[in-house]
Amino acid sequence: MGLLSVDELRDDVSAGRVDTVLLAVADMQGRLQGKRLSARFFMDEVLRHGSEGCNYLLAVDVDMNTVDGYAMSSWERGYGDFVMKPDLSTLRRVPWQEGTVMLMADLTWESGEDVAPSPRQILRKQIARLEERGLRAFVGTELEFVVFEDSYEDAWKRAYRDMTPANLYNVDYSLLGTARIEPLLRRIRLDMEGAGLYVESAKGECNLGQHEIAFRYDEALKTCDNHSIYKNGAKEIAALEGKSITFMAKPNQREGNSCHIHISVRSVDGDAVMAGDGPHGLSKLGEHFIAGQLACMKELTLFYAPNINSYKRYVPGSFAPTAIKWGVDNRTCSLRLVGHGHSLRVENRVPGGDVNPYLAVSALIAAGLHGIDEELPLEEAFGGNAYTSGAETVPHTLRDALTLFEGSKLARQTFGDDVVAHYANNARVELTAFDAAVTDWEMYRGFERL
Repeated sequence: MGLLSVDELRDDVSAGRVDTVLLAVADMQGRLQGKRLSARFFMDEVLRHGSEGCNYLLAVDVDMNTVDGYAMSSWERGYGDFVMKPDLSTLRRVPWQEGTVMLMADLTWESGEDVAPSPRQILRKQIARLEERGLRAFVGTELEFVVFEDSYEDAWKRAYRDMTPANLYNVDYSLLGTARIEPLLRRIRLDMEGAGLYVESAKGECNLGQHEIAFRYDEALKTCDNHSIYKNGAKEIAALEGKSITFMAKPNQREGNSCHIHISVRSVDGDAVMAGDGPHGLSKLGEHFIAGQLACMKELTLFYAPNINSYKRYVPGSFAPTAIKWGVDNRTCSLRLVGHGHSLRVENRVPGGDVNPYLAVSALIAAGLHGIDEELPLEEAFGGNAYTSGAETVPHTLRDALTLFEGSKLARQTFGDDVVAHYANNARVELTAFDAAVTDWEMYRGFERL
């Protein structure tokens, strides 16, 4: 349900049931950018030849301002185009927009060469590395958000002050609390089903108005596409209902929005190769895979926590991890082993709701393969409170994460110097903008008293 073949789309266009095709790419922040195409034009031209888009889509900040420092796109290079090549396997209906379908695109240059810093192409490269070893990655993302009764426009006009959360108390697992906004949650769930996603559940979370809708795991690229489509669609549906949703990692002083990522690897035949007769049901490959995650956590944190606000989540005792430890069903650790046998998987609890899923999953695969290739030994599972363990921690700031990422031999060998330079520049752009900003904290702190 929801996914379409080209023949089905052709029939819908001919019958007048579909008039608009959204061609989408994922940008550096994991946002969907692209074009609204007439369905007729898509069938006549774009289906075969693709479409063009300005290459500044991978060289701007969050505000879409052009910035310096990118090798692939600049004023000096003329801000030319890249090609948006439709991925027909992602063609789907958009139930919350009348007469509309959408699909994802891969980014290439006119020569046909991949645009290396494109998040989707970065992930495809890591998936190919797995396939060379006879492996496939399966991923599930758990994305939290906070719902406000205010519209996006009202929130903007009020400078995001004095907003009304959809719930006024902690509704973690509360059926009564989630019933308060079930009309919105239900519409999101049903519309996502109509777009071809497999919804598992919805539940309340700890922050005021905070909720989570969980989706069925799938192969890595499909999960990341679904994640991005859901995140974009949930915002659009909330806006249609006169409300707003934020996926910010830390929107206020209470609990932040996490995006726990579950990952396992299987053989091409579907065998659960991470499971075995070792401690905690792990195989040697499973042990190496987790050991790689631990070994590479600090240097790849930039792909798990890409924004300044991301690092505000990492507070001891907040269920956001700080210690680089792993444990069996231990939510105080960065890595939590869950499941048994075929369902055995590791959950990385470091990413927040602002994560770019393509980059984060790329980092998970790269780290896991490093552990497998180097046959890294796995330390003992941690069984206590990892917050007080004295273990190494994830970087405390974006600036620290940037330094580690730029200096990472693994990142350069795995992703390429061009990709490392591209995302390092993105981090520097954000840091420069933040360093120049005068915050509310400074005004309250110093307007009268300093």
